[in-house]
Amino acid sequence: MSDGFVSRFVSAQDGLKLHVRTYGPRIAPGLTVVCLPGLARTCADFHVLATALASDAERPRYVVAVDYRGRGRSEYDRNADNYSLPVELSDVVAVLTALGVAPAVFVGTSRGGILAMLLAAARPSAIAGVVLNDIGPVIDTRGLMRIKSYVGKLPQPKSFEDAAEMLRRLFGAQFPKLSSDDWLDFARRSFTEQDGRLVADYDVKLANTLAGIDPARALPSLWRQFDALARVAVMVIRGANSDVLSAATVDAMRTRRGDIESVEVPDQGHAPLLVEDEMIRRIGSFVARCETANVRA
Repeated sequence: MSDGFVSRFVSAQDGLKLHVRTYGPRIAPGLTVVCLPGLARTCADFHVLATALASDAERPRYVVAVDYRGRGRSEYDRNADNYSLPVELSDVVAVLTALGVAPAVFVGTSRGGILAMLLAAARPSAIAGVVLNDIGPVIDTRGLMRIKSYVGKLPQPKSFEDAAEMLRRLFGAQFPKLSSDDWLDFARRSFTEQDGRLVADYDVKLANTLAGIDPARALPSLWRQFDALARVAVMVIRGANSDVLSAATVDAMRTRRGDIESVEVPDQGHAPLLVEDEMIRRIGSFVARCETANVRA
């Protein structure tokens, strides 16, 4: 164990090795929490949240944070076509099966939230609750075009400080209140050292997944997948500066599900960082409500 977590490796159905971090004891009394990151992000994004949930004094929990194939310490796929939602959903199921996790509360950031909705449709018994972090059934193509503009295309930074400045220029308008230390932490979660140089901590072929995004064509909605969450509690978090999840979509989600819990994070965009004490408290309270509902069921 290092830094409060254990690194584990799980075989996907095609044999590719998937990396996960686990926090806390497997026999922790609370519901397991599974953290699913964004498209080009890694499990490291959840370290602060996972540490807090696993070390909760009243209700410690087992937390699993996943690196999808081609991200972080998971193996890269020779076939870039496998960087797809159906394959990644299968990978998530492989992780749940290998670790004996079910049911669990899922915290899904962006693509992770889409995977949680897909999982609800494919394997509803796996889910006891979902936190959708800056994602919903309608995805704004404006934000996807912005993401498409940089995934797999970032220049090579000379140092982590150089990487922090690069990220500040790229995301500063969405996250205007981050400090220099915050940007440096962000850089350390976004780049890794390889053969004496810094490279993005994902396979640059992930850019292929965005090749078909066209600003003139709206993406198909995911209302059917969202409705698959009807039997479990849902919390939606939106960055006030988000260009991926609109306030109108959150309102539509609340109209469709009157009991949904929604939070808007000021001075953050896509996607909220989930590191502030108040946000961690709210997520912990949500997980506790899911536990109570699970016991009643």
